[in-house]
Amino acid sequence: MKPWTRRLLRRWLITALFFFALIVLLGNRWVVNSTDSYIFKDAALMPDNDVGVILGTSKYLENGRPSPEFRGRIDAAVELYQSGKIKHLIVSGANPDETYNEPRAMRRELIKAGVPDTAITMDFAGFRTLDSIVRADAVFGLKQFTVITQRYHAFRAVFIGRKMGMKVVAYAARATETGGYGRLHPPREVFARVKAILDLFLLRTEPKFLGEPEHIQLAPEAADT
Repeated sequence: MKPWTRRLLRRWLITALFFFALIVLLGNRWVVNSTDSYIFKDAALMPDNDVGVILGTSKYLENGRPSPEFRGRIDAAVELYQSGKIKHLIVSGANPDETYNEPRAMRRELIKAGVPDTAITMDFAGFRTLDSIVRADAVFGLKQFTVITQRYHAFRAVFIGRKMGMKVVAYAARATETGGYGRLHPPREVFARVKAILDLFLLRTEPKFLGEPEHIQLAPEAADT
C-alpha cells in the first residue's frame, strides 16, 4: 500500500471514530438530560401510580454470588408497595429455559418480603428493556406507571416510555452491596442508550413477542385507596 493511501485511510478512520464518539456522547446526553427529572431516589417525593414495573436481571452474578442489583430492585419495589406509592407490581424479564427465569425469581422474593401474590403479575416476554416498556402499554394497557431499576438503567427505560407517549417515572434502586447507586454510565449502558435511540427513531424496533392483552386486576383494597 502506497504511503499516501495509508495516510488517507488513517484520516478517514480518525474522522469516522471522531463522529462515532460524538454520536455516542450526544445520544447519551439526550437520553440522560431529557429523563433526569423523572427519576427519583426518595420514595416520599415520588408520584403515586397504580402499577410498578420491575425490570428483570439475574439473581446471581457470574461468580455465583447474589446480585446486589437484583436485591436492590426487590427492596425498592417492596418499599414502594408498603408505602402505598404503587398498588400492583409487574415483574418483567426473560425466561429462556427451565434453569433461568427472571420473573419467577422476582415473584418469589417479593412474596418472601410480604407482597401478596394477588398484587404481582409476571411478564415472561420482557426480553429487553424496550420489550418490557412497550408491553406495559400494548399488553397490560398502562399509559402511566413506575419503573423500578437502577438509576443508570432508568434513564433508558424512561426515555423509551416517554418518547412512546407514556407517563413513565422511575425509582432508582440500590446497585451495590454497600447500598450505593453504582456507576452512572457503565460502558455497556452507554452504547445501549444509543441503540435505544436507533430502535425508536430509525429501526422502528418492535418487541420480540406481544401476545393477547392482559388486564391488571387491582386488589379491592388497593383499588379503593
